[in-house]
Amino acid sequence: MEPGDVVLLVVLALVVLLVLTTIAKAVRIVPQATSVLVERLGRYSRTLEPGLHFLVPFVDRPRAVVDMREQVVSFPPQPVITSDNLVVNIDTVIYFQPTDPKAAVYEIYNYIQGIEQLTVTTLRNVIGSLDLEQTLTSRDQINGQLRGVLDDATGRWGIRVNRVELKAIDPPASVQDSMEKQMRAERDRRATILNAEGVKQSQILTAEGDKQSAILRAEGQAQAAVLKAQGESRAILQVFDAIHRGDADPKLLAYQYLQMLPQIANGTASKMWIVPTELTQALSSISGALGGNDATISAPSAARYSSPDNEVGDNPFSETTLEDPNEALERARQEAASASAEAAADARKASGTTGPAGYTQPIPGNDDDYGTPPAQ
Repeated sequence: MEPGDVVLLVVLALVVLLVLTTIAKAVRIVPQATSVLVERLGRYSRTLEPGLHFLVPFVDRPRAVVDMREQVVSFPPQPVITSDNLVVNIDTVIYFQPTDPKAAVYEIYNYIQGIEQLTVTTLRNVIGSLDLEQTLTSRDQINGQLRGVLDDATGRWGIRVNRVELKAIDPPASVQDSMEKQMRAERDRRATILNAEGVKQSQILTAEGDKQSAILRAEGQAQAAVLKAQGESRAILQVFDAIHRGDADPKLLAYQYLQMLPQIANGTASKMWIVPTELTQALSSISGALGGNDATISAPSAARYSSPDNEVGDNPFSETTLEDPNEALERARQEAASASAEAAADARKASGTTGPAGYTQPIPGNDDDYGTPPAQ
């Protein structure tokens, strides 16, 4: 091959390469959610939207490619001083979206760095007016203030701040320890209160149960007493009707009356017998039932109603005569009066207040009246 042919081939190759490069520079495909800024001879020309575009080779040049989607940027922890002079580290997360690619490129050198620095300074201003307690409990308020300041400042940059979130607020270790102790004490207090409320409710329910149980028990006892009284009343009525149907005579009633007398005097505190007036009638009925004054009694009565010399024969079933009830009652009254008189005389002798002829002591206010004479 001659040298001229070689030179021709090299020139043809360079022409083909130039044509290909020119075509590559002239055709521009922009993807979705992306904007491309084009400069012509160093000056802003236009913004290419998503699609196919043709540029003038060596005249138009793409300056920047701007992503129009919403972006999330997390900034490192920033030390911030609260109003009560405590240093806390705060992590922030910014959600923003470019709205004007031209302003985002030509109005600020690096809008991400600008947003970061603006967030730090605004955060320090906001937190500096709050104490630690308000900082920990006012996240929504802080987020709203940050978003308002950032959206106003970044609007001329073609950036819209959608949300600002505080990812973490880390107080000092000593403050965290104190907060944990306070939280533990608060939870213990709530647990104690809940336990006390539970005990209170339990005692109230127990008391209500005891009350209802006592009421039911009392109602049962009342009904049982009523039923018992009704039963006793019916029994008394039946006994009364049986006695009337049996037509009990006075002899039987007198005999039952005498049988109850030993039970009346059986008490250990009985010191005196009061003989009722009906005793004579009962004894008269007994004597009449046994055949008058000559009726006989059994062997045990023989020892009680023995002969005048109080001697009982060898036969334990010897017969004796009953005393007239009227005479026995009169004799008992006389013996009681004699015993009372003797006791009164002994008392007067012991006190030295006996009057003339055995009378009692004078009546107060009357020197001539010595009271009632002794019983004869």
